[in-house]
Parts: sequence; structure tokens; C-alpha cells
Amino acid sequence: MTEPAFLSNARIVLINTSHPGNIGAVARAMKNMGISDLCLVAPQQYPHERAVWRAASAVDILDNATVVETFEEAIADCGLVVGTSARGRRIPWPLVNPRVCAEKIVPELPQHKVALVFGREDRGMTNEELQRCNLHVNIPTSEAYSSLNLGMAVQVLCYELRMAAIADSLTADEMAEWDTRLATNDEVERLFTHLEQTLIDMEFLKPEAPKQLMNRLRRMYSRIRLDDLEVQMMRGILSTTQKWVQKARDNDT
Repeated sequence: MTEPAFLSNARIVLINTSHPGNIGAVARAMKNMGISDLCLVAPQQYPHERAVWRAASAVDILDNATVVETFEEAIADCGLVVGTSARGRRIPWPLVNPRVCAEKIVPELPQHKVALVFGREDRGMTNEELQRCNLHVNIPTSEAYSSLNLGMAVQVLCYELRMAAIADSLTADEMAEWDTRLATNDEVERLFTHLEQTLIDMEFLKPEAPKQLMNRLRRMYSRIRLDDLEVQMMRGILSTTQKWVQKARDNDT
């Protein structure tokens, strides 16, 4: 799959991050999803070995990260700024969930830089910082435990952004790249006929009182789509079963 070039315009901005390990975790989450522009606003401990350790194979994201002193510097060249918010505000602001947020961001990425901003671990973004954003996004966590660490929050947003970016290249058909053709209706019907006869030969199915056995077996197999090799394999098993049934009968006589 070709990486969408416009994802290079997506920028992750972290404000006053206190734990260097969180910066490394964010770098890893970004690289997983093909996002490379990381901007750190006045991090409390950076550079730091913990960031490198947590980044694993995403150290290149850290090496190329931009470090600035103010939030204004981080977003100065961005055409759209999205702030992450977990709190309700006295003045309503456009608020969306991560999926809707990604759908709004992707059409703008080919045009200009878009910043996804994450606040401090303990208190998030200030009201003043959120007011500099065009849009607010909230991750709808469980009320029983709503706390997300920074790396997890970035992963959720980056994942949704990637899914929206590659939507056109994804196929809704889970069998589009199957290794053989699907069985025809006629082939499946012959399998059911063979199956029914084998069950009769085994005396598992009584023709005089079939009940709903074959209907239930049809329903079971209909929940999947058999391919031609699977049908051949099943019929081979049935043929061998019939041979053993016949051999057992011959031995009894």
C-alpha cells in the first residue's frame, strides 16, 4: 500500500510533557501510523534516554522532532489546529470524536499543515490554548475509568487519521485477495447432497425422521463462503468416510 504523501502535513504537538518516556511512546504511536512531524513545546525533560528507550524503532521521529518554547511557535504555520480536550467548557466550542475529527482533517492535509495538540499529562490544555484551536476533539472513554495516558491518546487519534487517509485504498471485500475462486452454487449443492448421503450411510441421519438436521447444517455452512478447494477437501473427507463405513459393514458380514 502506498503511503499517503499528505500525512507528512499532520503534526503532533505536545505541550509541557513532564515524563520523557511519554514522548518516546508518542513517537512510536506516530510511526505506527505513518506520521512523522513531532513538535515539543517546552518539554520538562528532553532529550532523555527514557524517551529513546520507549520510542523503540521510532528514534528517527525523536531525532527530527522540533522543540520550541511556546505554543504559538508550534502552530504558527498551521492552517488547522485541533486541541484535545477532556473537560467541558463554559463557552461551547466545536467538539467532535476522533473519527469525525479525522474525516475533517484529511481533506485539509494536502493544502496545509494541521496540528493535533495534546496538553500536559496532569491537566491537559489551558483554556487560553484551547481558544487558539479551530476544533476540539474528545476521546469518548468509559465513565468508570476515563484516564488515558499520553501515548494511548495519540495512538487513537493517529489511527483514526490514518484510516481516514487510506479509506479509498481499502476494500470492503474481505475475500478480495483470496487464493482461489469461490465455489459455485452447483458445487455447494453437490457437497450438501454428498454430505446427506454420507450421514445416511453412517446411520447418523435417518431418512424417515430427518427432523431439521440438514437445514441446520445448511445454515451453519451458509455462514461462511466456501471456496472450490474447500469443497473438494470436504468431499474427499466424505468419500473416505463412506469407504470406511462400507469396510466396517463388510467386516460385519
